[in-house]
Amino acid sequence: MTGKIIGNSLSPRGTKGKTTSSQADESPADAPTRQVRRRPKNRRAQIAAESAAAFGAHGYHGVSMDDIARRLDISSTALYRYFPSKYALFREELLRLSGIAVGAVELPAEAVDWTPRRRVDHVLDAVIGLTIANRPTVALARWERRYLEPSDLQEFTDQFAAAIATMRKLIGEVRPELDGRDRAVRAVSIFAVVSSIGDHHATVPAKALTRLLHTTSWALIDADLSELDSTKPADRTREQPQPFKHDLLLSKAVELFHERGYPNVSMEDIAAAADLSAASAVYRYYRSKSDLLVAAFRRAADRVSGAIAPAVAAANTPAEALGTLIELYVSGSFAERALTFVYYAEFSHVDQPDQVTLRHLQQLIITEWAKLVVEARPDLTIGEARILVHAAFSLVVDLGRTFGDHGISPQEKVIRLLETILLGQPLPR
Repeated sequence: MTGKIIGNSLSPRGTKGKTTSSQADESPADAPTRQVRRRPKNRRAQIAAESAAAFGAHGYHGVSMDDIARRLDISSTALYRYFPSKYALFREELLRLSGIAVGAVELPAEAVDWTPRRRVDHVLDAVIGLTIANRPTVALARWERRYLEPSDLQEFTDQFAAAIATMRKLIGEVRPELDGRDRAVRAVSIFAVVSSIGDHHATVPAKALTRLLHTTSWALIDADLSELDSTKPADRTREQPQPFKHDLLLSKAVELFHERGYPNVSMEDIAAAADLSAASAVYRYYRSKSDLLVAAFRRAADRVSGAIAPAVAAANTPAEALGTLIELYVSGSFAERALTFVYYAEFSHVDQPDQVTLRHLQQLIITEWAKLVVEARPDLTIGEARILVHAAFSLVVDLGRTFGDHGISPQEKVIRLLETILLGQPLPR
């Protein structure tokens, strides 16, 4: 028992309450020293922090209470004294993160005398600083929130919505000519770009990262999207040929992973969605549920990587090549919104050997895009360019998840925003 010495446990069997001759001859100096483990005063906070780190590394479903107890070197029983379940730990971290977002956009009393740009600067500094400080668990708020119970999800969503609404209001003070929808898109874009650092391990020095995210956020606010052709329809209405069975299985599996989360989908569910009689029919095409995930991810990665060489060969400048790649990437993402989301949210469920292969392919794609960014913007380092490419890819997902297909963030606008992130401003039309 932690923090207590039980004397009886030191007595040999049959000598309880007695002093043996050997014990009488043993001097205090010869007695073995016992290390007393005292319970830390901040044990609850320590448990919350360690569980957050575990969730950040492995996702909600990838961590058990026993895993957390082992990380803390305590028993599961001791852990349950502070938190009744894994969900309680998960909930605590996500609501902590949403609370941080609300606090980050609060202005001090003296801000009433500041210029609109200074107020935005203050909030950007706070949002960026707190995001960098919480980088190991930021991805939880982005991809694991759907595992919150309805009332907790509502609280979480309301807090982030309040933070975005404040950012939207501040943008309006700087750019009063923008309509409400445009301000909302830019506010969501800023939070998406800043929080994207939780999705990867690319690193640059903290000061350089802060400066890069700050500059990019201002570029999103100041970007001129006035020439945007909002009447241009997305090319999503083309009649699709009847898919082969293995393609249909991939499509249905991704839809289910997107709707329910990978751990909550069975092979029986996938078989039923594809109008197959039993799960055994799925195994004719894919060995496991993880194989379905890998096949979908590999197909998407091959599509993106295969576009690079032709785009570069056909372009006159690096910026032009990036423009082509951005259009292709956004178009593909709009056509397969579910897959784009699932890639970010469920990657940890891919078997480890396949993770290595897919991450290698992803890094090749990121690097090729980053090289073009540096060629177009020589003031950036390759590390900074990688950060921006990750941010651009992430933005497509966040805008789709937030605004859906309701016309608030159409394909052409998303393209222009990605150009702003990677090139500092939209390409001329």
